[in-house]
Amino acid sequence: MILIVDDKPENLFSLQQVLQGNRFDTDTAQSGEEALRKALKNDYALIILDVQMPGMDGFEVAEAITGLNKTRDIPIIFLSAVNTHKRFVTKGFESGAVDYLTKPVDPDILILKVRNLVQLYEKTHALKEAERELKARVSELQSTLESLPGIAFAANAGGGLERTNQHWLEYAEGPDTFPETVPGSPPLEAVWQEAVRQGGRIEEEVCLRRLADGTYRYHLLRAMPVFVQERLVRWVGTLTDIHEQKQLNELLERRVAERTRELLETNRELEIINHDLQQFASVASHDLREPLRKIQLFGNMIYDAGVLQGKWAGHLEKMIRSSARMSTLIQDLLSVTRLSENERFEAVDLTVLVRDVLSDLELVIREKGAAFHLDPLPVLEVVPAQFRQVFQNIIGNALKFSQPGTPPVVSIASAFTATPDPDADPATDGPFCRITITDNGIGFDEKYVGKIFTLFQRLHAREEYEGTGIGLAIVKKIVEKHNGFIFARSRPGEGARFILLLPVRQPALRHPVKDTAPSTLNGTLS
Repeated sequence: MILIVDDKPENLFSLQQVLQGNRFDTDTAQSGEEALRKALKNDYALIILDVQMPGMDGFEVAEAITGLNKTRDIPIIFLSAVNTHKRFVTKGFESGAVDYLTKPVDPDILILKVRNLVQLYEKTHALKEAERELKARVSELQSTLESLPGIAFAANAGGGLERTNQHWLEYAEGPDTFPETVPGSPPLEAVWQEAVRQGGRIEEEVCLRRLADGTYRYHLLRAMPVFVQERLVRWVGTLTDIHEQKQLNELLERRVAERTRELLETNRELEIINHDLQQFASVASHDLREPLRKIQLFGNMIYDAGVLQGKWAGHLEKMIRSSARMSTLIQDLLSVTRLSENERFEAVDLTVLVRDVLSDLELVIREKGAAFHLDPLPVLEVVPAQFRQVFQNIIGNALKFSQPGTPPVVSIASAFTATPDPDADPATDGPFCRITITDNGIGFDEKYVGKIFTLFQRLHAREEYEGTGIGLAIVKKIVEKHNGFIFARSRPGEGARFILLLPVRQPALRHPVKDTAPSTLNGTLS
């Protein structure tokens, strides 16, 4: 199949007609991002790529495709009517393309090049398949060779010894007797006969006495049944000396156990330190908010009394607003520190949780004339208080960053997926839940996605929209504590969409489903 990438539908149509007329299967993409997604999901023999596109241009797409293991061998042809200068052609080849054609292009020449590149790709693909098959056979041969260490023997179908090599005599008195095992352990002959009775591949660890010096060494007994026309005719086995490896493993196990104890002790100390820091943050926030409350109280008293006029009243008002922002900032920072606490997961009905949040935001919803479309949400294992804050922060942002003169409309939906992929197809019994929260607000440029989830980062001036720049950072940290992921999709003026991907079940569930009665919401809810 050939992938055609161009942001103009007419160009896609014309190229499709030319290629399909010559019996080539085609697929199309209207942006670089869509082309990358399709290249990762599908197998293409060739990519015909336009240079001039919004978002990612052709050169960036080519560099991304050739930089990925899955797609780096797909040949790329640049096709451009604008960027025909030599430096663009050079850049195209440097980006990984195998050809660079400028329009108008002769359809016969194009088909000839396409046919040659597709044939080359198919031959290369077939060669790689043959190479993989060869590697598999070499691996099988290598496994066979690995099963032939120093001691080797053959036995009949009943397990009786038939032949042994010279290394066998380093441990056994004769070719028809078994080596002696360490006192207190079952004799090797008994171990062998029991394994033969069970049938199938044999792998046992035994400790054998070496005749030369009387020392005991660990060996790994491996044996394979040999069948002729589905009839067992012989056993072929080996005894591989693993004494040094055994001793090393025991030493490593002791060191791992010691290191584990050290890590547990360190973790306990860190928990104590973290608890102390949380206590400090709580006390410090209380001590900081107390003088702020007095500043706000006395400032409001002076402001209400009308003692100050003109610019002095304006200065006083700025002081009151600043103290209020400082109080909010301290509270948000305290919320961040509290996220480090270990809280237990509970099975919570998220529909009930969202309705409670909407009830808390009832006054803002009424003032904004906001409408909510809430689909039934599943029961997930979450920390209720933390996930309540997730919904409150995201929905609060949707109400805050609404378009002037346009009532906010917020939609909340969910689906189960097989993988933690924001674009994965729904799967009824998938282990992940995808929650999507969409609004019709002012939106933002997706190049700032990383910025919005960072502490104290704002995309708008404080004079335009209030806030501390901590809300979404808290959301991201809570989602990550729930072993999940959060994604944001948006365009300026076209609203925003936040996608939460969470595991349906957390590693440990210690409490039953939280029995919470749905609260009443006086607003528009469907």
